[in-house]
Amino acid sequence: MSNLSTPDLCDQFPKQVSVLDPVYKSFGGNESFCGEVVTVKCFEDNSKVKQLVDTDGTGKVMVVDAGGSMRRACLGDMLAEKAQNNGWAGIIIYGCVRDVEILKTLNIGVQALGSHPMKTDKRGLGDINIPLQFSGVTVIPGNYIYADLNGIIVSDKALVER
Repeated sequence: MSNLSTPDLCDQFPKQVSVLDPVYKSFGGNESFCGEVVTVKCFEDNSKVKQLVDTDGTGKVMVVDAGGSMRRACLGDMLAEKAQNNGWAGIIIYGCVRDVEILKTLNIGVQALGSHPMKTDKRGLGDINIPLQFSGVTVIPGNYIYADLNGIIVSDKALVER
């Protein structure tokens, strides 16, 4: 995202953005990131996240509604590294991550509610590219997400050219 900031985008496009509740922490090596949204809905099962990190994520941000679970980590170092290697700009998780000391070394944005050492089950459950509603906003596949240390905003259109 370079010199862009979510406060500047909110000032410039106040009627075009929604702001996620301010409950997220930055865990990835990139503290500012943005991209087109790909959604995942899952609860204590990261099978669909694992599936998506193996796909081309160039210019995209994976937005994961993990149900706000504070009992399992939906993303760890190995999946985050695959996402980085496949071009994902970032991952936002309404839930937890783990391996936080390694996540900070990766060239990808990661924001989540917190960290938890326990991994999820892999039962193949979850949905990809469906509308999500959490943290006070609705996020639809194809929306655009902008995230930095100030917060996370969503828009139905790209706000800036890359």
